[in-house]
Amino acid sequence: MQFLQKLIAGLGVLGFTFGFVVSAAYADGGFIQDWKGKGVQSEAWQKSPDGKYFGDLPPMATEDPYMYKFSLACSTINAGHPTSCLPDREACKDGKNGKLVDWFRSLKPPSPVEWTLISGSTCIYTAKPVDVLAEIAAQIGRAFQESPIQPATIGSQPGPHTLRGQDTNFYADAHQQDFDVILLGQKVHITATPVAYTWNYGDGTVIGPTVSSGAPLPEDRIGEQTKTSHAYGATGKYAITVTTHFNGSYSVNGGPTLPIADQGHFTSAPLGLTVWRAITLNYADDCNTNPNGVGC
Repeated sequence: MQFLQKLIAGLGVLGFTFGFVVSAAYADGGFIQDWKGKGVQSEAWQKSPDGKYFGDLPPMATEDPYMYKFSLACSTINAGHPTSCLPDREACKDGKNGKLVDWFRSLKPPSPVEWTLISGSTCIYTAKPVDVLAEIAAQIGRAFQESPIQPATIGSQPGPHTLRGQDTNFYADAHQQDFDVILLGQKVHITATPVAYTWNYGDGTVIGPTVSSGAPLPEDRIGEQTKTSHAYGATGKYAITVTTHFNGSYSVNGGPTLPIADQGHFTSAPLGLTVWRAITLNYADDCNTNPNGVGC
C-alpha cells in the first residue's frame, strides 16, 4: 500500500503567502483511506491554520527553510506554468467547493523572495473530503449479501425416493464466485468462497454449520451412513434445504484484497424427497410347486 502524507495548508485568501514548520505528528486531523483509481492509498487530511480549508501540500521537513503559497491553477499569476487547467468541478470531487491550485515555495527572508512552482494542479476544499475507504467498508457487507451469489445445489442417494429408517446420503455442490460492483463510484471486486453448510432435512432435524458439504457415494455403497446422511423416522414427503455460508473478500480498483467482516448466507432451492416404508411378508406356498401361489 502506498502511503501518502497530505497536509492541508489553505489560508483565508487564495494565494496568501505563509510559512510554518510541519512536525511528524498532527494534532488536528486524522488518517483516512481512499482510492485514486490505481488501488488503495492512505492519506492524512489536515486543516489549514485558520480552519477554512483542506487540501494538498507538498512534503515539508521539520525546520523547513521555505515558506509556501498557493494560487488558483491556470490563473494569470501562473501563466506559463505547466498545469492541467481542468475545471474545478471535474478535477476536485472529493469534497465541497474544491478548487484547483498550484503550490509555490520560496526561501524565507532574509533570502530574496523568489517563488518556484513545486506542485501543479492539486486540490483544496472547504470541507473534509469523503473518507471513501470507510464508506465502502461500511457498505461492503450489505453489497456482499445483495450480490447474485448462487447457493449450493443438493443431491441425494437414493432419490427422489428413499426408505424409512434407511440412511439417505445428501451432498451440496457450491463453488467460489466473483463479482464486480460499483460503490461510491469505485470499481469493487468481490470474491465469495463457500466455507460451511447448515442442513435442514425437512423433518425438524437441522445440523450445522459444518464444513462438510458431503459427496456422492459409489453405487455399491449407497445406504451407508455419512457425515451428511439422514435416516427418516416417518414416511411422507419432505423438502430438504442447505444454507451455504460464504466468506467474502474485496478489492477496490485493483488494490489489495481486504476481508469482509460478515459472512454471506444463501439458502438453496428445496430438494423434494418421498420416504416410503418397506413391508416384508412371509408365505407358506412353495413357488416351485405352486407357481400361482400367493407371493409367487
